[in-house]
Amino acid sequence: MEGRIQRYGKRVGYTDAEMEKFAEEGHRVRQVMLLSKAAPLHSIEAEVVESRNCNSEHVKGQKIVMDVDGNLVTTLCPKKLCVYLVSQLTIPVALINERLGEGLDPNDFHFMRTVRCPDAGVDCMGYGEVTVQVRVVPRVKGGMSAVYGSGEGRGT
Repeated sequence: MEGRIQRYGKRVGYTDAEMEKFAEEGHRVRQVMLLSKAAPLHSIEAEVVESRNCNSEHVKGQKIVMDVDGNLVTTLCPKKLCVYLVSQLTIPVALINERLGEGLDPNDFHFMRTVRCPDAGVDCMGYGEVTVQVRVVPRVKGGMSAVYGSGEGRGT
């Protein structure tokens, strides 16, 4: 198996048997190979475009930054992150991840480019409301080395 895949397997702690299983059907190998090429180039960003009465104090313009795998880069995120808002990023991040893994334009997905926290706001018997726009941006510097080290990560 190629060096990138071996390094990935070692990083996540696969046994030899798990490495063999991992390579079955090829889709996971293809995903890791393409994401390892995208990792040094891209970050996923969820920018707050609307916020009212947020208990976690999310404000317009604030950015939640993730690597291409969807891991939060905490050094580039707000100190407080609302679990209800972050949970809404699952589908758009999965769509982006899938598109990167197929070598497609990661921002050309159809659904959920903009997501809201599930709180309906005070007018609807809730507390607050936050909306974020999700997109892929050129890799954000300053905290990614904590995730990927100096070119290691996914085998880059």
